[in-house]
Amino acid sequence: MKAITISHYGAPEVLTVTELPDPVPAAGEILVEVKAFGLNHAETYMRSGQWGDVAQVTGIEAAGVVAADPSGKLAPGTPVVAIMGGMGRTRNGSYAELVTVPADNVVAVGTALAWTDLAAVPEVYATAWTTLHDNLAVTDGETVLVRGATSALGQAAVNIAADLGATVIATTRSQANAALLEKIGAAMVLTEEGNLSERVRAAGFVVDALLDLVGNSVLRDSVATVRPRGRVCQAGFLGGLAPVPEFNPIADLPSGVQLSFFGSFVFGTPGFPLSAVPLADLVAKAEAGVYHAKPVRTFTFDEIVRAHEVMESGTAGGKMTVAVG
Repeated sequence: MKAITISHYGAPEVLTVTELPDPVPAAGEILVEVKAFGLNHAETYMRSGQWGDVAQVTGIEAAGVVAADPSGKLAPGTPVVAIMGGMGRTRNGSYAELVTVPADNVVAVGTALAWTDLAAVPEVYATAWTTLHDNLAVTDGETVLVRGATSALGQAAVNIAADLGATVIATTRSQANAALLEKIGAAMVLTEEGNLSERVRAAGFVVDALLDLVGNSVLRDSVATVRPRGRVCQAGFLGGLAPVPEFNPIADLPSGVQLSFFGSFVFGTPGFPLSAVPLADLVAKAEAGVYHAKPVRTFTFDEIVRAHEVMESGTAGGKMTVAVG
C-alpha cells in the first residue's frame, strides 16, 4: 500500500510518501480502505516529536470502506468512519491507503457526502459533542463561550452549541473572522486580547460554560470568565503545550467553578465508548446543512507537506481534509 511516513521527527518535509506492506487485521480489528482523512493539529505534534516516539504513519481519523472484518459484523464495502484507537500514536494511522483499527473505534455510516466532506466530521464533531454534552452539560438557553472558535474544533463546537439552543459567544484572534463565526451560530464574537474575563464582566455577560481550545496560556483567564458555579472544559492547546506556571487551585480557581479536561484519545476505551457519541446523527446534520462542516480546503495525498505547512501557519480557517487515491 501507499502510505505517508514520518522519516524522522521535524518540519513538514519529513513526511514522505512511500510503499509499505498491506496491514492484516487481527481479531478485534477492522481493516479500512481509506478514502479520505481529516487533518488535525495533534498530527503536527506527533510529526515533530513533541509527543515522544509515535507510530511511523500518523493520522488519527479516516473515512472509507471496510476492506476486511474478521468478526464478520461489517461486510466488505460498508462505509465507515474511524477515530483514534491508538492510530498515529501506538499503531500506524490513517495517512495510508489501508489502516487497521480496533473495532470499537469504527462506526458504520450511511451518507451521500463526498469522502473528503465526510472526513471533516468524525474527530472534531465527536470531540465537540462530547465536551458540550458530557463535560459542560450545556442546556437550551444557557450562554456558552467557545475560546479559539475559528479552529476546526471550535467551529464544530459553535455549530453544535447553537443547535442545542445555547447563546454562543465566540473568540478569535482576528475580527475578520467574525462574519464566519456569526454565520455558523455565534451570537457575539470577541477578539482575543488576553483579558477576556475583564471584558466579559464589563459587558455584563453571564457565561454558564466555557470551552477552552487555546489551552494553558489562558487557563487562569478562562476559569475567571464563567459565572459562580460555571463550568470550564479545556480540550485544546492552540496557544502551545507549555504548562501553566505555578498554577495554584486555591488562588487561581474560583470557588464553585468546575474545571475539566477532555482528550479525544480516550475514544473507544471502556470509559468513553464511541457508541455513546451519535456519530450517525452528526453526519446526518452535516449532510443536511444544519452543521457547516464542509472542509475549507482539500489536498491530494501527494500534497501532504503543503497541507501540514498550512495547518501549522494557523491560516487554514477551519477543517482541512486529504483525498486518498
